Amino acid sequence: MIIELTEGEIPAIRQRGEYAIVAITKHGVEMARNLHQTFPGCDLYYMSKFAKGDEEARGIQMFNNSMRMLFPALWPAYKGLILIISLGAVIRMIAPILQDKKTDPGVVVIDDRGENVISVLSGHLGGANELAREVAAVLGANPVITTASDVQKTIPVDLFGRRFGWEWESDEKLTPVSASVVNEEKVAVVVESGERNWWMHDTPMPPSIHVFDTISEALAAEPHGALVVTHRILSSEEEAILENGVLYRPKVIVLGMGCNRGTSADEIESVIKETLAELRFSIKSVKALATIELKKDEEGLIEVCSKYGWPFVWYSPEELNTVKLEEPSETVYKFTGAYGVSEPAAKLYAGVDQLVLTKKKSGNVTISVALMPYGGEGRP
Repeated sequence: MIIELTEGEIPAIRQRGEYAIVAITKHGVEMARNLHQTFPGCDLYYMSKFAKGDEEARGIQMFNNSMRMLFPALWPAYKGLILIISLGAVIRMIAPILQDKKTDPGVVVIDDRGENVISVLSGHLGGANELAREVAAVLGANPVITTASDVQKTIPVDLFGRRFGWEWESDEKLTPVSASVVNEEKVAVVVESGERNWWMHDTPMPPSIHVFDTISEALAAEPHGALVVTHRILSSEEEAILENGVLYRPKVIVLGMGCNRGTSADEIESVIKETLAELRFSIKSVKALATIELKKDEEGLIEVCSKYGWPFVWYSPEELNTVKLEEPSETVYKFTGAYGVSEPAAKLYAGVDQLVLTKKKSGNVTISVALMPYGGEGRP
């Protein structure tokens, strides 16, 4: 989609996420594309002259003419704007549309080298300070916060774990749980899977935040609110924690897959959903899909990965054969040069020796499932 910007007209945009990323330079576009891939809940906009050819598949919107004419559409639509544009240019462009710090979106600016992420506007009420910290954490940049009253160092519920790619299951309880955090009521945090370095401040956690290893322990403590991070589908008893709680999905599931040539995306997706349901795992926690190099052009696999935004990773037979297998296959070796596909691919990417599901055959598809350890980054 290319947006033709015209003076005096508010352009039509497709708003899907809570945040908009905008870039207008070559280096900025590369940074923005990477950020869009790793920071959930964002829509990406950049100038059409930097088109890569995959914009439609990735839901990226491009525009022609001055970025200034795009702001009137972005301003009321998004909770926050992440702009890879010079600070001076941003100030000049947004000045005519500023209204009130209670209603203006949070605005953060990133320099073209990705060294600094600056909270520019609506630091507290618009969430720009927390957004700047989260984006800086993803980029390995320096967050620049200038508000003198920036003293409440606690958990931003709507951005919790965003730097790691965590997604909340539902936004229904974001507001009441945020209120519990801000009002220093007793809040339980349970991180069953995903990154452990989630505390983002250099000061101790406030006494109102209590960390538990399990949901049952958290329930026994009777907290006012809860933040639960897990790839699992909760049991009916565990769901009581969500009466005033937010459920987050960390990216920890690796799907190792093989399939017959020409297998449809529908069949592949059906096997994935069926398998995850059997394991009682959430599809939102899938980190990547891995396979053998021979399948790097398999349309069904590519289509499923594109639909869900999963990295599509493949390995050579030599790489796969370095992995110790529970079920090596001479037949598979005869046709592919590897003693297995789904099993070693999942182990390689996840960096583990044991799988949750070693190998399951269903129709034209073979699937293995791995769980990444805490803080795992994968090995593409």
